[in-house]
Amino acid sequence: MSDSPASSPAACRFEYTAAFLLLRIFLGLRTFLAGLEKFEAGGRYTFANYYANMDRMAQGITGASFLPLWATKNFAHSLGYLLLLFGVLVLLGIKSRISLTLTGLLYVGLAFGLMAVQENDGIAWLGVYVGMFAGALVLVRYDRFALWRDRFD
Repeated sequence: MSDSPASSPAACRFEYTAAFLLLRIFLGLRTFLAGLEKFEAGGRYTFANYYANMDRMAQGITGASFLPLWATKNFAHSLGYLLLLFGVLVLLGIKSRISLTLTGLLYVGLAFGLMAVQENDGIAWLGVYVGMFAGALVLVRYDRFALWRDRFD
C-alpha cells in the first residue's frame, strides 16, 4: 500500500471536481453556441434568420421522414431558444442536475429527428454528446463551482 498524496480521498475528490467542471464548461459552451448558430445566415444574427433557418430545417425533416410538419415546426421553433437557455444554465452551474438532464433529453430529441431521416453522422455525434451528459450526471455530486447548486443527500 502506498500513502502517496495522489491516492488520498481529497485528491480523488479534486480530480472528480475538475472532470465535472471540464464537462460542464464544454457542454455548456457547445449547447449555447449550437443555439446561437441557429440565428446566423450570411454572417448576421437575426430573428428573421432564425425563423427562416428553422422553417427550412422542419420542412427538410418532414419531407424525408414520417414526422408531420406541425411537430417538426414546433420543435424547430423552440430549439434555438432552448439551446441558448440550457447552455447558459449548464455553463453557469444553475441547478446542474436538472439542467444537464433536460439538455441531454433535448439532444436525444435532436437525435430522434435525425434517426427519422437516417442521418447517421449526426446521430453518432449526438450520441457522443448524450454520453458526455450521462458522464456529467454521474459526476454532478462533485459540482463545487456552481452559481446555484443542487442539494445532494
